[in-house]
Amino acid sequence: MTTARKTTTLFLTVLCGLLLTILGLTQQWPAWTWPALAVLLLVIPAAAFRIASRRRGSIPVSFDEQRTATPVERTECHVSRVVLPSHWDDYNFVFSATVRWYLLDSPGNGPVLNPAGLAVETVLNRARSVTERRDPGRVSLVQHELSGVLSRMSPDPTGHLQAMAEDISLTLLDQDQERLDRLADVRKDKAVWEHQRKYEQSKRQYLGEDVLKDTGSAVVWWLAKNDEHVEKTVGDLALLAQLTSAANNTDIPERLQNLVSQQSGEGIAPEFVEEKSAPASQERTATDHLSGFFDAIGFTEGDDRRAMLAKQVSDIITQQNRYETAEALRRRFDPPTAFTPNNGEEPNSSAAAPDEPSPSPI
Repeated sequence: MTTARKTTTLFLTVLCGLLLTILGLTQQWPAWTWPALAVLLLVIPAAAFRIASRRRGSIPVSFDEQRTATPVERTECHVSRVVLPSHWDDYNFVFSATVRWYLLDSPGNGPVLNPAGLAVETVLNRARSVTERRDPGRVSLVQHELSGVLSRMSPDPTGHLQAMAEDISLTLLDQDQERLDRLADVRKDKAVWEHQRKYEQSKRQYLGEDVLKDTGSAVVWWLAKNDEHVEKTVGDLALLAQLTSAANNTDIPERLQNLVSQQSGEGIAPEFVEEKSAPASQERTATDHLSGFFDAIGFTEGDDRRAMLAKQVSDIITQQNRYETAEALRRRFDPPTAFTPNNGEEPNSSAAAPDEPSPSPI
């Protein structure tokens, strides 16, 4: 009989005794019934216990039902700064953790084991299978992934124990982390530079192949830029013709040459008209056209804007593989600076000339 059944039997016996006592007092039973009632209350529980023990045998009824599992003895050890490979060559993770394990049932004649070594090997193999497929730049994310993978008890390949890991730490060497940070900065700078370069190429292509493709395209573009002011566009027609001819290394169309000559004559001082005008038989180059354009818009010799605009035009021409024309524009409008002694400083006026004798002392 189980302990619960024994407790229940005793409780019912006491309860029956109380009920019979109350009943006897109310019915005024004779005096000889009270000793008989006490004996009866003692005999009935004893008889019930005896009958239950004979029916179940010598082993308690609840032995198989209430037997608990054998306590598992778990042991642990700490591993520190173990190098594990990453997906990148020569970049390794540094792994630290607390390894816990417990032995499984094994035959008595089994080999002598080092359970700590088996547990550590099992945990490191499981961790390696994860880290060797991960990039070192995601070290914090990989650490949390390992915490989940290694948080479950799993058997080792020999089947002698089960192991897990906790308190996991995953880092990189300081030198590797610095290299990764520099690589990330370079990649970001390169991406920005690529975007800038593509933007400049697109802009030059747009100007060279669309806007300045011919005089008509330039006129339409200029008309749109000036909010469809037709009079202003007509007034700038000669300038657009010169700029288009310079960008494409071609002559100004015959239908526009008179207009260009008239506007150039109006915009230049009379004493320079004869010098600027060239014989009709002489072929004008892209440099001449661009110089006339600058003179017409008031960018005289020595104006820094002439060199700036000429450089932009030469870049556009270079994209069209007209290298000789682009080089001619650079030589004409942006010549290299001549070398001056003393880093460009004027000679000291106070210094005595080499051939001049030094003054004699008074």
